[in-house]
Amino acid sequence: MSIEFRSGLGWDTHKLTTGRPLILGGVRIESPKGLAGHSDADVLSHAITDALLGAAALGDIGTHFPDTDPQWKGVDSLQLLHHAVQLVRMGGRRIVNIDANVILEKPKLQDYRLAIRESLAKTLGITVDRVSVKFKTAEGMGPAGKGQSAEAQAVATIAVTVG
Repeated sequence: MSIEFRSGLGWDTHKLTTGRPLILGGVRIESPKGLAGHSDADVLSHAITDALLGAAALGDIGTHFPDTDPQWKGVDSLQLLHHAVQLVRMGGRRIVNIDANVILEKPKLQDYRLAIRESLAKTLGITVDRVSVKFKTAEGMGPAGKGQSAEAQAVATIAVTVG
């Protein structure tokens, strides 16, 4: 038997709007604007969920949690991520690490980094040193750069025993 490593890429974007909380990686961020979406619109958790599903070749977030299904309305995105973790593990796979970027002009997020990493690590069932979250701006370009949206990108690496 041998171990193979597989990677998956996730990406998500949501529009910023007033009257909604800004939640990233399950952590509520102080902000006058939040993200619009069917669930709590946590772009970071969504990107990681897609990355995990992709690494395990299990489809995407829309396949498992369609925005046309009322049961996902307003749901905490960590629940979606937890479900994806269970799907990955059911196949005998294990999560090696996560590397993610959040693209958002304001607010600045550096003071939330550890809380976000800890929240994600707990949901993923891995140690915090296996979760990297970086914060970027779009330098005033595109919807994220103009403060109209937030984006997140993630890469998940999983290990699979084969043979």
